[in-house]
Amino acid sequence: MILLMFLFFGAFFIISNQNLHLSDEQDSVKFGQAYYNWASKLFDNGKSVMGYVVKSNWMPENKITKNSTNISN
Repeated sequence: MILLMFLFFGAFFIISNQNLHLSDEQDSVKFGQAYYNWASKLFDNGKSVMGYVVKSNWMPENKITKNSTNISN
């Protein structure tokens, strides 16, 4: 649901920022091209972020200190 809202808001921003009238055929083509470019950049950036997240080391650093006492039985 959130993804759909995000895509709708993206479309509305493209329409309003470029002052497009979707009833005009040329503006509809411009919208399609602009939306496709926006969506492809969004996908590429998402891949980059996910690649960075996957490659990151998420494990905590364990610092093991040796106990200097000697226990004998």
